[in-house]
Amino acid sequence: MAKESMKAREVKRQKLVDKYAAKRAELKAAGDSVGLQKLPKNSMPIRLHNRCKLTGRPKGYMRQFGISRINFREMANNGLIPGIKKASW
Repeated sequence: MAKESMKAREVKRQKLVDKYAAKRAELKAAGDSVGLQKLPKNSMPIRLHNRCKLTGRPKGYMRQFGISRINFREMANNGLIPGIKKASW
């Protein structure tokens, strides 16, 4: 389980990315590298980190499902994910 402070930090970064997305696109189109450097660092989309929607785990994230591999396995074993069959795990 991730710390609440880490989850809050990710939410804050997402808000900054959304806030500055239009301005960033405008500056990129104009070719203004100095203006881009003046924007906050955390407003860059590359600084976002994928986290499991259920537990907040940052590692083993499966983008297609939005959850970690551990939660995926538990849900698949319980039959909560349609179309997934247990092979050999």
